[in-house]
Amino acid sequence: MENGPAIFAGMVFCLFGGGLSAWIAISVRRHRPVAHGVSQVASVTVASLVSLASLVVGAWCFTWL
Repeated sequence: MENGPAIFAGMVFCLFGGGLSAWIAISVRRHRPVAHGVSQVASVTVASLVSLASLVVGAWCFTWL
């Protein structure tokens, strides 16, 4: 992967993963639902896994520099 696309993709994935992590933490702290119509535990678990996967993919993109 070239440097430009790797930097862009890495930043997009890391910003999304970080933003999702922050949103999950704020929602749980304020006792608000992470996803409407789904159990709190399941929605936090799935959203946390997606956030972690996004951060891992972003870090992987940065290894291509």
